[in-house]
Amino acid sequence: MKQLTLALVGMALIGTPALHAQERIIPEGMQRTYDNFHYAPIVKVGNTLYLSGVVAGDEDPEQQFESVFRNLDRVLQAAGSSLADVVEMTTFHVNMREHVQTFMTVKDRFVKEPYPTWTAIGVETLFSPRSLVEIRVVAILSD
Repeated sequence: MKQLTLALVGMALIGTPALHAQERIIPEGMQRTYDNFHYAPIVKVGNTLYLSGVVAGDEDPEQQFESVFRNLDRVLQAAGSSLADVVEMTTFHVNMREHVQTFMTVKDRFVKEPYPTWTAIGVETLFSPRSLVEIRVVAILSD
């Protein structure tokens, strides 16, 4: 389901506002999440996709990280994109020191050159209590 709204987005480089459509993209199977938790999985502005954090369940760390990247790729595909289009990635880690090496090994299976920017942040807990990592990204659609 796609919902379209209009919003003014400032163009910082030239200092004038420009009108850009903001499109909410709700991948198949995520409408209930949108309705119950009041957030959009994806917001598209122009050719830029802003994705909310993606998590996975209670598998062992390596399986969980693989699931998160597969979920992330599925959400990106719903917007006509893929992991290859990601330009910025922020990851939030529970027990980061314990799991970061495993995470990086899995990340390298899914994220290839040219690499996006990446910020890793250690946190005490995530919204989903069994999750060890949450990943949010920004992607640019090819013209």
